Amino acid sequence: MTHFDLTGRTAIVTGANTGIGQAIAVGLAKAGADIIGVGRSAMTETAAEVTSAGRTFLSITADLSQAGAGASVIEQALAAGATPDILVNNAGIIRRADALEFTEDDWDAVLDTNLKSVFFLCQAFAKAAIAGQRKAKIINIASLLSFQGGIRVPSYTAAKSGLAGLTKLMANEWAARGINVNAIAPGYVETNNTVALRADAERSADILKRIPAGRWARPEDMAGAAVFLAAPASDYIHGTILPVDGGWLAR
Repeated sequence: MTHFDLTGRTAIVTGANTGIGQAIAVGLAKAGADIIGVGRSAMTETAAEVTSAGRTFLSITADLSQAGAGASVIEQALAAGATPDILVNNAGIIRRADALEFTEDDWDAVLDTNLKSVFFLCQAFAKAAIAGQRKAKIINIASLLSFQGGIRVPSYTAAKSGLAGLTKLMANEWAARGINVNAIAPGYVETNNTVALRADAERSADILKRIPAGRWARPEDMAGAAVFLAAPASDYIHGTILPVDGGWLAR
C-alpha cells in the first residue's frame, strides 16, 4: 500500500451533495475509498462521480441537527454491511447578522448542526471502530474562524472555534486507540455558504486582496488535504488543524 492509497477503505462524508463535501467524497473515491454520503438532500451527482471512479456509493438521508442522528447514521452504515474507517464531518450551515441583532434561534440552529452533531457522530463512529478493532481517521471541516473572529457570524465562529478544541480533545483521548482526529480549515471557498460574500463587491475585493494565492479556493482544493489526512501518510498526525487557505493566515 502506498502512502496515499485508500483501497479497501470506506469513508462517511456528511454534506456530500455539493461543494466541499462533494469534492472530498470524489477525491477519496479516486484514491480508492468507497463512499457513504450523508445529507438531507439527494446526492445524485456525487454518486455518479464516485461510481464513475469505480467505487461504491451508499446514500444515507439524515438531518444531523436532530438528537440521535449520529448514532443512527452509524447503525445504518453497519446494517448495510459497511465497515466505515474514515469520517469526514463537512455538513454545516451559517447564519449572518450583526452580533447586536443575532437571534437565539439562529444561534441554536448553527451550534446544533455545526458542533453538537459533529461530536456525537464522532462518538458513534469511534465506538464502532473501537468495537470492530479498526484503525480509523476522523477529519473535521473547521474554518479560518477557528483562528479568527470574523464579523456578523457569531454562532458560526463559536461553532468552528469549538470544533478546533474538540478536534484536539478527541485526538488526545483516541490517538492511543488507533483513531486519528484532525481537521481541515478551508479558506474562502466558492460554495453556497459564501454566495452572500461574493455578491458583495467591496467585501469580495477586500478578501481577494488578502489572499496571497490571488484567488478564492475551489472545493476541489480541499480534496488533496482530505486524502492526505485519511491515508497512511498521516498516521502519526493527531490533533492538527490544517489550513488550506491560499496563504490567508500567513498574511
